[in-house]
Amino acid sequence: MIELTTGVLFLVGTFYGGATIVAEPSAPTVEKQSLANQPITLESYVREYFKDTPILAEIAKCESRFRHLNRNGKVLRGELTPDDLGVMQVNEFYHEDTAKALGYDLHTLDGNLAYAKWLYHKEGTVPWYSSSKCWQNGATLARVNSSENSSGLAKADIKVGTN
Repeated sequence: MIELTTGVLFLVGTFYGGATIVAEPSAPTVEKQSLANQPITLESYVREYFKDTPILAEIAKCESRFRHLNRNGKVLRGELTPDDLGVMQVNEFYHEDTAKALGYDLHTLDGNLAYAKWLYHKEGTVPWYSSSKCWQNGATLARVNSSENSSGLAKADIKVGTN
């Protein structure tokens, strides 16, 4: 009997349209499509930003747990090394002058991410070696970058001069 009723409702719905749910006039409406295309967490923003270099998203996960600001709303600083800044924990002492020269502000989210991407293309994963035990085993890594060796660490280009 249930199968017959379901079949009849299906046929009626096919010809006359499905049931319509009417919201109360006071209920706010939200456009689901516009929200679906926008990142709603810092993690999703970072993963989208580094979609072409997913190792950097894994590094962000290990370095800062996808946090750019601390509880007080200030830029996150490293627990062991206070000179490490933001979501990518870029060391301010070593990198701030270069970042400024390139037009990046390490204190802003976009500047921190952009400089990390620039640094990765220049030096590979070496600047984040101290956290490599965490990010080498990232479950979301689809591939090892061609500039990295089988252990996941970037190869250093070292030129040895001969006398």
